[in-house]
Amino acid sequence: MVTTRTTSRQRTRRLSLLGPAFIAAVAYVDPGNVATNVTAGARYGYTLVWVVVLANVMAVLVQYLSAKLGLVTGKSLPTQLGDRLPRSARLAYWLQAEAVAIATDMAEVVGGALALAILFDVPLVLGAILTAAVSLLVLRVGDARGQRALERVIMAFLLLIAVGFMAGLFVDPPDGGELVAGLVPTFDGADSVLLASGIIGATVMPHVIYLHSSLTTTRLGTRGEGLGVARLIRATRGDVVSALVLAGVLNLSLLVVAASSLQGFPGTDTLEGVHELMTSELGGGVALLFAVALLGSGLASTSVGSAAGAEVMKGLLRKQIPLLLRRVITVIPAIVVLALGADPSETLIVSQVVLSLGIPFALVPLVLFTARRDVMGEHVNRRGTTAAAALVAGAVITLNLTLLYLTFT
Repeated sequence: MVTTRTTSRQRTRRLSLLGPAFIAAVAYVDPGNVATNVTAGARYGYTLVWVVVLANVMAVLVQYLSAKLGLVTGKSLPTQLGDRLPRSARLAYWLQAEAVAIATDMAEVVGGALALAILFDVPLVLGAILTAAVSLLVLRVGDARGQRALERVIMAFLLLIAVGFMAGLFVDPPDGGELVAGLVPTFDGADSVLLASGIIGATVMPHVIYLHSSLTTTRLGTRGEGLGVARLIRATRGDVVSALVLAGVLNLSLLVVAASSLQGFPGTDTLEGVHELMTSELGGGVALLFAVALLGSGLASTSVGSAAGAEVMKGLLRKQIPLLLRRVITVIPAIVVLALGADPSETLIVSQVVLSLGIPFALVPLVLFTARRDVMGEHVNRRGTTAAAALVAGAVITLNLTLLYLTFT
């Protein structure tokens, strides 16, 4: 009986350590992911399935290293950089990180605005303002009640997103053979390479690398008090794997639904068109769930993006600004773009390309810091882990160079 109670307490305590990775994971199912994955499935069928799977495997390793860095050192990645860079370099680093934050916010706010337009016929500019305002309220939950309360809110959003994005799979199941064939690496022309880079940019996201390292600096340690760093690292690994496997399944679901139900139809280059096609091909119920999930995705991921931007500013500029001001700084470009009449879906895809270009600036120092014994102590990465992380960073940088070449030629 005592053993049963002890086991139950241990299980409850392990579950209490889950959470930080789920906050990070919601950024992996933001409206930018929706746009790139649906576009990939609608245009190329199952061809880029392998890209989604590969991107998610990369994300698991990257987010684990980010969480581990914060847990072991008690400092986020931006703070580590801020402590080591001279003032001019810190400013330059912040400028590129701020550009990435603006691109991130643009994708997420535009996605939320599109969802409100689809659901309630709200004008896009007003929808963007409402999305930004609600995301601020979500962040207030974390400020008022702590990170654990924020984690619960984000997990609820993830559940909502899961229902909406996976509903189409049950109405029109995918072809198993074609799905397996899509795991073989291949491309279908230069445009598919460009889209593959966008998928990786939407999956391995710079701002969430910065944020995750800050989420584990204190809160995870408080919950795991007395467990020891080694056991907390194991718990962190479980947190990251469970959260990002969920995010990966959702991303794959989007591509598969588009490949099996929407391929070949006109109008899949916009999320409004996707919603209309879902209504006609999969039914109004599935289309409604998709729109609601898109709204939840925009609201939750915008909150996470704003928190990440605040952490970058705090670590690199050593300045902590109010959330409201932070929200205004990054939301204005999205509102301006919508007010000028830019195509929302194209804006989403372009924003993911910008994110892809910012990945090396987060990845390279992350790999270097976690491979240094003077930073990580006895918890320094094993050589195999460092080699795998370096391979990921190299692959992403190569894709970025390819993306630049294709863009300008």
